[in-house]
Amino acid sequence: MIFPSTIAGSLPKPSWLAEPNKLWPQWRQQGDGLAAAKLDATLLAIKWQEDSDIDIVSDGEMSRQHFVHGFLEFVDGIDFAHKVQMGIRADRYKAMVPVVRGELKLKGRVHQTEARFARAHTKHKLKITLPGPMTISDTIADSYYDDKVKMAMAFAGLLNEEARALEKDGVDVIQFDEPAFNVFLGEVAGWGVEALHRAIDGLNCTTAVHICYGYGIKANIDWKNTLGSEWRQYEEIFPALAKSRINQVSVECINSHVPLKLLSLLDGKDVLIGVIDVATDRIETPQRVAQIIGEVMKFVPKQKIVACTNCGMAPMRRDIADAKLMALGQGVALARKKYG
Repeated sequence: MIFPSTIAGSLPKPSWLAEPNKLWPQWRQQGDGLAAAKLDATLLAIKWQEDSDIDIVSDGEMSRQHFVHGFLEFVDGIDFAHKVQMGIRADRYKAMVPVVRGELKLKGRVHQTEARFARAHTKHKLKITLPGPMTISDTIADSYYDDKVKMAMAFAGLLNEEARALEKDGVDVIQFDEPAFNVFLGEVAGWGVEALHRAIDGLNCTTAVHICYGYGIKANIDWKNTLGSEWRQYEEIFPALAKSRINQVSVECINSHVPLKLLSLLDGKDVLIGVIDVATDRIETPQRVAQIIGEVMKFVPKQKIVACTNCGMAPMRRDIADAKLMALGQGVALARKKYG
């Protein structure tokens, strides 16, 4: 099958589970009720994707308040009681973040419940996302390691522990989200890829890294507006990723200023191309989705193209996300007829 479709990871949470349209929503349930609601929402996310003809489905990250903190909550050595304000992504925006105050260790399994539940309720290939080590280290304060790289490698070891367990749970694709790769460009080849290799060590399932320009929130949109007519950040990091052991690279394409010819630098990798823009409420047409796929084919063999979203949809209105998922599925079907 050419042009398999998937999503970057998150979907909007139902309003009965959490506050809608927020990147850091508050839960609307507690205790056992919250645990049950998370699984109900996971089932809804799977059905939602299947109804949209998405080939590789995700749990929608329904059990996580935030894509990074959903992992950190299961790590010992982190102080959530005394958060501090910190600039994130080179001070693009400020956030209250927990602090590392001791040796990092997993308390137990992180995403076992939702991964096994999702695996039991779909026959599609299943993808689970994890935050990447560099991005974690840019989203938490450190008062223990006093060394960003050393702390990131410690997180990479924990990610590997969970990733190996997820593979045993039946997960087909494990994706590491690394938006920080698009910020700290000089560190990607230096230690970022090495940290990823630590995170994927021993895995036999498909591995992916997602590198975008951020969620469709104001701070990210404002930052994009400062990047000029061509976004060439990928040019600096793709050569290192092409040489890496990661199987897939997920990137932003539609409505971005990324020159598509840069995708040719990922020779040999599956390329997850963003054909759905998460930074606008405007709904893509299937024709537009197919058009982007056709344009990417000039630089990436069609057998290596996976149709995806630019980023997660967590802060988006649910009705908008629903329409965009339908456009993704229909656009891929059109592309297969046109280019297959």
